[in-house]
Amino acid sequence: MRKLLILPFLLTACTSVAEDGPPQPAAGDITGTLFVGNKREDTLSKIDLATGEEARRVATCDDPHELSVSPDGAHVALACYGGTGIEIFATDTLEKVIYVELGPEARPHGIVWHANGRLIATAEGRGTMFVVADPLAEDPGITEIGDNRGPGPHMVAIDEAFAFAWGVVIPTGEVIRYDLATGRETGRRDFDGQTEAVALSPDGSALWVGSNSGGTAWRLDPQTLALEEEVATGRVPIRIAVHPSANRAVTSNVADGTLSVIDTDTNRTVRTIQVADGADKTLVTLVFSPDGERLYAAQTRSNMIAEVDFASGTVLRRLPTGEGGDGLAVVD
Repeated sequence: MRKLLILPFLLTACTSVAEDGPPQPAAGDITGTLFVGNKREDTLSKIDLATGEEARRVATCDDPHELSVSPDGAHVALACYGGTGIEIFATDTLEKVIYVELGPEARPHGIVWHANGRLIATAEGRGTMFVVADPLAEDPGITEIGDNRGPGPHMVAIDEAFAFAWGVVIPTGEVIRYDLATGRETGRRDFDGQTEAVALSPDGSALWVGSNSGGTAWRLDPQTLALEEEVATGRVPIRIAVHPSANRAVTSNVADGTLSVIDTDTNRTVRTIQVADGADKTLVTLVFSPDGERLYAAQTRSNMIAEVDFASGTVLRRLPTGEGGDGLAVVD
């Protein structure tokens, strides 16, 4: 096994932060919609990316965090981290469609609406995860999976075939692999590093996990959870997003307001993008636009979403949202 640890002074120069002030027009013809879960005020925002303006904001459950859009783009599901269920809204009107109760003390955080129509949500408070077979049905078909051994996973990644899921447990530093056919754990490894960020490469060949305490991203074998590579990032890489082409992985670094761009062929951090600094540097959730041309990073403390041109590293706009904007989803 070859391990690379890239020290911070070897990283390339940072891209400059855009000047503060009102949002600036984006370069090119940007379209689509951005959805934001605002955890400090319990709301969901819908932002029109063509104009950069918030089209609508509605009340939600307590402490909304991660969210995910249905395969057909008609609905968005929101994990109620301060409660025990999932709220689903229509994407066109943000009208609440259904509430899916998971169970006492569930505290769902990570959520993925898979291409096959099923939902997976973590249940941090129960030490498990839930699979929701038919989220919009009166009887949604809920199955709890996992072995309930201590704290549950915070974030989750799922493979394209819906065969396996991977969860990360912050306080224990563990990565867990789940067999979705049996609903059982098939692997658990302790990395002792406050693991939180997790992302699977599009081809399923690499599982990327972030160490909040170590300031590193780990490349793991998805099947064995063996450590393949270790790459230095910015401080507290709280989220990881993999580019649609699979040749880049990016961490959002909550402690220094940067994005670390990793070449997944060489497993080296090749670029650092400075998105924010000072009191505004808190970056949390990170998502790519479907075409991979832009990144959206939640500046949670300042109630803004930074829109970054990935090729140049330029901050195109800072999009206003509600208090504590965190969970993100972007659709065409």
